[in-house]
Amino acid sequence: MRVLLAGATGAIGRPLVRRLRSDGHDVIAMVRSNDSATAITADAAEAVIADALDAAAVRAAVERVRPDVIINELTSLPLHYTPSEMKAAAERDGRVRLEGNRNLLAAGLTTGVRRFLVQSSGFWYAPGSGLATEAEPFAFDASPAIAAGSRRYAELESQILGRSDIFGVALRYGFFYGPGTWYTPEGDIGDQVRSGQLSVIGTGSAVCSWIHIEDAANATAAALESPPGAYNIVDGDPVEQRVWLPAFARLCGAPPPPHLSEEEALSAFGADAVYYAMRLRGASNQKAVQQLDFHPRRLEWLAG
Repeated sequence: MRVLLAGATGAIGRPLVRRLRSDGHDVIAMVRSNDSATAITADAAEAVIADALDAAAVRAAVERVRPDVIINELTSLPLHYTPSEMKAAAERDGRVRLEGNRNLLAAGLTTGVRRFLVQSSGFWYAPGSGLATEAEPFAFDASPAIAAGSRRYAELESQILGRSDIFGVALRYGFFYGPGTWYTPEGDIGDQVRSGQLSVIGTGSAVCSWIHIEDAANATAAALESPPGAYNIVDGDPVEQRVWLPAFARLCGAPPPPHLSEEEALSAFGADAVYYAMRLRGASNQKAVQQLDFHPRRLEWLAG
């Protein structure tokens, strides 16, 4: 297939380019600059330059490429995963995801694209018992940033799912870990753990669903042939914060993380940090296992 990949320089972009190329697809990366084009063509992919927020440029790029499939992995996330940097990046990140998606979809429809894949979230489900399936709602009543993000993902998915003119697939990824992500011993979260910046909060009972970046790329490539709909792209090791964070600290050669009460964390870091530590709900990957032949690896820092 001829595949246009937007967001090719992000965390999942590089491994996804490699996987798509290895499967024999013709991959064209949509990037913002000549520097990004030079970097991505090192992975043997063609590049086309367009700012996702420029509707005319996106349309021209899509008309030039004439893809069979568009994959939208657009984000605008900061280099460092800190509350201040995430807050500063939130407005542009939301615009890039939503407006960029609308521009890509509109351009794709004018050129006859029949399949459209978009990055979504598998870790912001509403509270409930057990692991969340794709049929359950996002956490619209959560803490402020998580509720806003949930609304954004719901809007993003509503643009492509259930349409008769295109096969829409929403890839609800878990927390990325592995090369090029925040969650590696060499990455930003590894640095934060070693410096004692991350704490187990309260009961540490939030259930986190993870996915290795290479497994996410594999599932995304498989979704080029899947039925339309939403898929939780998460591993089979949903694990509570009180378990994964100390285990990750050991992997990083760091001392055990400190412990904060819910009240202390709320005062120091706010409601979103408490929600991430105590209220997240894990997701079930059974639909992806059955329909994408999905076999993710075990979470790296629990595998020992």
